[in-house]
Amino acid sequence: MVHLLTVEGKKQLEEKLNYYKTVRRVEVSKKIGAAREFGDLSENSEYDAAKEEQAQVEAEIREMEDILLTCQIIDTKEGTTDKVSIGSTVKLYDEEFDEELQYKILGSTESDPANGIISNISPVGSALLGHKKGDVVKVKMEGGEIAYKILSIK
Repeated sequence: MVHLLTVEGKKQLEEKLNYYKTVRRVEVSKKIGAAREFGDLSENSEYDAAKEEQAQVEAEIREMEDILLTCQIIDTKEGTTDKVSIGSTVKLYDEEFDEELQYKILGSTESDPANGIISNISPVGSALLGHKKGDVVKVKMEGGEIAYKILSIK
């Protein structure tokens, strides 16, 4: 699977990976060492919790490394403004609720819906791709269909 990242998103992921490798691993290792000092490991819940945390940290490290190995960089500076593409910021009008919305469309690794960043594979993101200013785009959702009019593309 190819992971789409902006230059900044890749840099942030590299920084997070470095933090996990240099800080989180050491923290968890210290927890395991401290828990070992409590004695019998067969009934040591602190040891079990620390080992579980270690497994989680290592899984996250592997996932970040995989993303960085398979990522494709999105150039958001050279994007077109005549149609919606990955990297576009799109201003929409929700006809049903009579409100304006704004979304930035990026890859799933960088999506943050609470902050207006949606994935290109989300229902709204994938429906908007390729459309132009003025188009009305219908998005199929669980509760039915939502219509958005594209007001602007940046």
